[in-house]
Amino acid sequence: MEARLNDPAARSRLVGTLAALVILWPLLQAAEVKPGALFDAGNLKVIGHFLAGFLPPENSREFLGFLGQATLETLAIATTGLALAFLLAVPLAYLATAAGRERPALNPLTRSLLTLLRGIPELVWALLFVRVFGLGPAAGVLALGLTYGGMLAKVYAEILESVDAKPAQALRQSGARRPLAILYGLLPQAARELTSYTVYRWECAIRASVVMGFVGAGGLGQLMDQAMKMLNGGEAASILLAFMVLVFAADGLSSWLRRALDAPPAAHPSPFGWRSGLVAAALAGSIVASYRFLELGIGDLLSIEAARSMAEFVSGFFPPDLSADWLDRVGQGVWETLAISIVGTLLAALLGLLLALPQPRAPFSFVLNTLRSVPELVWATLTALAVGLGPFAGALALALHTAGVLGRLYAEALANAPAQPSQALRLSGAGPGLAFLYGTLPGAAPQLIAYTLYRWEMNIRMAAILGFVGAGGLGQLLYVALSLFHYAQASTVIIAMLALSITVDQASVWLRQRMR
Repeated sequence: MEARLNDPAARSRLVGTLAALVILWPLLQAAEVKPGALFDAGNLKVIGHFLAGFLPPENSREFLGFLGQATLETLAIATTGLALAFLLAVPLAYLATAAGRERPALNPLTRSLLTLLRGIPELVWALLFVRVFGLGPAAGVLALGLTYGGMLAKVYAEILESVDAKPAQALRQSGARRPLAILYGLLPQAARELTSYTVYRWECAIRASVVMGFVGAGGLGQLMDQAMKMLNGGEAASILLAFMVLVFAADGLSSWLRRALDAPPAAHPSPFGWRSGLVAAALAGSIVASYRFLELGIGDLLSIEAARSMAEFVSGFFPPDLSADWLDRVGQGVWETLAISIVGTLLAALLGLLLALPQPRAPFSFVLNTLRSVPELVWATLTALAVGLGPFAGALALALHTAGVLGRLYAEALANAPAQPSQALRLSGAGPGLAFLYGTLPGAAPQLIAYTLYRWEMNIRMAAILGFVGAGGLGQLLYVALSLFHYAQASTVIIAMLALSITVDQASVWLRQRMR
């Protein structure tokens, strides 16, 4: 009692804890959180039998041939999709940014288009394109191009607006047109950051290309989906190992390239130094090789027949189904999706923090890398076997994957926190636990909260599509509606996904600003 009286923040902490419990309880109910399901005898038998089938991994020559082909296809989809995204992002970023204008003003139409492109998950775009163009990598490339085009354009515009505008303004005042002012006034300053972010997005595109395979867009994901549906654990293990090796290699290459590009300016006499030129040449060569490997028929995709098929398909989505019964089901799906995202993110934050603490770091770093290397849809398939179909499986899948991401970020934030408060408490006789809670954690808390909110923004999009494998939420409604060719109902669900994504983004920004 005395310790609580000596703590001036005790009352606010108590009120905050009670408020969090009041808010969290209905979310736990909506997510159907039932920890006992993890220890149910029937569920343990099913998941144990399936996991036992993982050993030994499939290594027949025929299957390894399919696996190698799917791995190359995944890389090609990611690279070609990113190239398409870049082609879309450059003109959209030019229209969206206020940089280089005498009167800075946002282009609301372009900004709205960017929100639409990146607000709809790439898996939804892939599912729609599969319906139009059929199974195969073309759907994955187009889906990546649209979603990542919106992401790249938004970030490109923000990067151009963040650099010193004086050189561009001077060029404009001397009579140069806006494109030249951006090219010679802003781009040299932002070149390394733009290239670094593009390389990072390629790394993300590799993960996304695997996920899109679950709806028939080719690559490792399509092979994994077939293995999981047939409960062929040996093939699933081999595919998962191949994917983890691919992700680790992509992470390492991406990190090396970004470090090279972010080297101090002294190592780069010119903003467009040899490193940027080397990366650009490597990317160009990879794009050409990927395009040829996929054998994409651009003429077929841009033909009159394809345009007519797309128009007929899109016309079926309008007008959206606004009947009372369907809106009620969509509202329930929105609430369920929100609950999955929040509960999954909170569980991930707890698990990530626990994994970020231990020393030495090496074994736990491997665990974190493994957790984040397995796509959420794969985790959802496994958790559905462990706890049954429903939103709880989705929350657990989000928690496992996100724990790997947050654990790595949390470890860096804790390592960078000021050491003096913790050292002072240790010198005064406090134990390591109290020194961490009252010395290290408060200094790192703002960064930890910011990372958690950023991941929540991303998790709301993933929570909206986990239903594709039976994990509840809006994704399950969308998958059923598209499977039954109820496109007007699917349109309502997609609009709800977009609105929910925008709302969560705005809420996250507001919360981060309030906590600064």
